[in-house]
Amino acid sequence: MIRFGLGLVVFVAAVTAAVFFANHPGQVEIVWQGWKVETSVGLLVAAAIVAALVVWLLMRAARLILGSPRALLRRRRERRRRAGYRALTQGMVAVAAGDPQEARRHARRADALLADPPLTLLLSAQTAQLEGDETAAKKFFTVMLERPETEFLGLRGLLNQAMRSGDQGTALRLTERATTLRPNTPWVVENRFELEAREAKWQAAEETLTQAARRRIIPRERARHHRGVILYELSRAALANGDRRRGVDLAAQAPGLAPDLAALTAHYARLLLAQQRNGLAAKAIERAWRMAPHSELAQAYGAVSAGDAPLGRYQRVARLAAQNAGARESYIALAAAALDAQLWGEARRHLEQALAAPAPPLVTVKIENSVAVRSAAPGAGRERGLAGPTPRLCLLMARLEEAEHGAGDAMRSWLDRAVNAMPDPRHICGSCSGESLEWVSRCPHCGRFDTLLWRTPAWVAGGAALPAIVADAASPVQELTPGEPAND
Repeated sequence: MIRFGLGLVVFVAAVTAAVFFANHPGQVEIVWQGWKVETSVGLLVAAAIVAALVVWLLMRAARLILGSPRALLRRRRERRRRAGYRALTQGMVAVAAGDPQEARRHARRADALLADPPLTLLLSAQTAQLEGDETAAKKFFTVMLERPETEFLGLRGLLNQAMRSGDQGTALRLTERATTLRPNTPWVVENRFELEAREAKWQAAEETLTQAARRRIIPRERARHHRGVILYELSRAALANGDRRRGVDLAAQAPGLAPDLAALTAHYARLLLAQQRNGLAAKAIERAWRMAPHSELAQAYGAVSAGDAPLGRYQRVARLAAQNAGARESYIALAAAALDAQLWGEARRHLEQALAAPAPPLVTVKIENSVAVRSAAPGAGRERGLAGPTPRLCLLMARLEEAEHGAGDAMRSWLDRAVNAMPDPRHICGSCSGESLEWVSRCPHCGRFDTLLWRTPAWVAGGAALPAIVADAASPVQELTPGEPAND
């Protein structure tokens, strides 16, 4: 529409000028070098316009003739560029399809057609990985580090290689370099935190965790739980260095951040007991028992009343069990104390209640971005644990039968049942499913930080009665939400 308007204006102007010159022809006389030319003004203007048009056409033709080689080269480069990008795209598709030969062919073609190596380095590296040639892939990733536009991609490729090979020192150095380039990238922050934790660099891990929580890269609740575990490790490190005061202060903070981990409270209670602060130790254990009743807490609580008479110890354990009356561990603790006090009837009653009470349920675990996540609220997303005897309960029953009736068939029957009984709960890694009889901050099998969950093994019922771990492998760090009982 605009072009039409401009054309119409030009046409009207030309017609107007022609009419004007026709009505006012005038006379023009040109004398030059003995030559004399007489004509009208309109004819002179028309001749000037024609001359200018001819000159423009000649210049245009000359430009086309002189510029044709360059135009041909430009068109040829454009065709090669389009073909190169097409080969690059087809190569990426071949990598995704797992076809190394096709990927290699397209990578070579893209490299030959595109005069821009950064575009083909990633394809070449991924093709080498697809072929299992990690050395070649490392060479391509290393070359990518030399170019600002591909440095971050090269770092990620080398980091993945280092993680697969177990070279955590190199992986940590690469992650620190990636942090300087893009400090707000979630996978960079999470990998750095995980690697610092694996290397037991607890102070650095706490600083990284604080920054990640401030930037909301790691959820607040997960960051709280991780910090509780880090404070526990910092407490142990301070104690090892002889700084007992700092060790106790750090140990006091840890249980409030990760209340579902009985080991943190037990550690703090043992430090208080060593200082003869039995009352504070008892209160700390009772508070933790409401959230996470555990045999380790029961042992620490027994040390509080070590000097009491057996009946006094039983009464004190009753106070502890009242904090979580329906838990199987409460019945077991009461039964053990009743056995020590020779209260056979009470021991039998509590053991029968323990046999009827459900074992710690399987916590539904889902792996998201290499993170083990469990439900945020108590009772949410969980199934009720199985009831029945475990080896520990069978041995307690055998001890009761022997103490009350002597070594007889009843005692031997319980010992026999202990062999094939449902296993007692243990700590199981939410990442690799490896089992551990005691809690540690890093899985003894895969090395992941803060992934051990207190639960009954999934193989108890042959995978039928117990809920299985839910796997969702979407792209190092787990989530344990504070506030959920670990083994109630």
